[in-house]
Parts: sequence; structure tokens; C-alpha cells
Amino acid sequence: MPIKPLIAYLLSLCVGLMASVSMAQGEPLQIVGFGDSLMAGYQLPADQAFPVRLEAALRERGHDVEIANAGVSGDTTSAGLSRLDWSVPDGTDGVILELGANDALRGIDPGTTKANLDAMIARLQERGIAVLLAGMVAPPNMGGDYAERFNPLYDQLAEKYDVPVYPFFLEGVAAQARLNLDDGMHPNEEGIAVMVEGFLPIAEEWIATLESGTNG
Repeated sequence: MPIKPLIAYLLSLCVGLMASVSMAQGEPLQIVGFGDSLMAGYQLPADQAFPVRLEAALRERGHDVEIANAGVSGDTTSAGLSRLDWSVPDGTDGVILELGANDALRGIDPGTTKANLDAMIARLQERGIAVLLAGMVAPPNMGGDYAERFNPLYDQLAEKYDVPVYPFFLEGVAAQARLNLDDGMHPNEEGIAVMVEGFLPIAEEWIATLESGTNG
């Protein structure tokens, strides 16, 4: 065979082989952590934010994932709803939806919070994007009546849309001074580690459904 056709043939074999390997390996699952300062990593180095630490933990367990940090400090559910479409790009496989803490701190009507989260979940599912809901509880100073309306809304939405829910995003960290910044509200690096450890089991279950293509 003449040299030029031979080189072309060998190059085509290499390209085909690389394509086959890429298909066999697959692309990483694209996840977006969508939330407020608790997701953004308020006053923490970028590599210590929750999405980054969770991605590292999942990768250590063999899951090929990339988790983008779409947390914005101060966001309410209304603000999140307004930026949802452009913050979650096409090609996203799943969203960890964590919003509502600022609603509760500001005393926003839980009915409004629920309606906003409902709209976000519906919109994501319409785009074929799976949702893992991260819940929140009302601060004690808001009173019992407010908590009775606010606290159940995450479970109610999870049941309505058949999505997994982690009941309290700050589980094990809230009110623990050594795990929070001086403001007593935002987790420090040690607090993020506790959050990731608690969140990891439900995240792995959810990721497994995305990997297998069985997520609703």
C-alpha cells in the first residue's frame, strides 16, 4: 500500500479506536448544585464549598460526576426561580435543589416558598432533569405556627413529584458552634465535611439511578 493511503488508514483506525473508548467510558454525569449561600460556600475557599466536596466524595466511591456550583448567597426561592433556566444549562443530568432558608429567615409566606419550589421542580422535570431536594426547617424564632406550615413542604413536594428528599440540609451542623462561622449560621470547612458525610448516602442512591437511567 502506498505510504499516504497507509497513513490515512492508520489515522482512521486511531480515531475510531478513540471514539470507541470514549463511548465505552461515557461522559461524566453533569450535576448542578442550585441554592443559596449554604450551597455557594459563603466565606469559604472555592474548593471547600459543598458541591466541590460532594463531587470529590462521590468520585472516591467510583461515581463519574461533575457538580457545578450554582449557589448564590442571599437567594430566596423567588430569586432562584427567576434565574433557574439560565443557571441550569442544557445537558444537565440532575439538580440538587437547595433553597428556602432565606425565605424562612425573612418570614416569607410558606405558601409562596412551596409554590416557587413546585415551579422549579416542574420546570426541571419538563426538561428531563432529575431533582434531589435538599430540605430546610424554620428557625425556632419564627414560632410554631410558621414551622407547622414551612417544615412539611419539602416532603409534600417530594411526594408530589416523586423525587428524593434530604430532610434537613444542615443536619448535624445547625446550632453547633464549632461547625459554623462566627455568624453561627453558615458552616465552616469542618461543618461542610459533616454535611457531605450526612448527604452522601442519599446522593449515592440518586446518582445510581442517573447512572442506570432509571430515574423517573
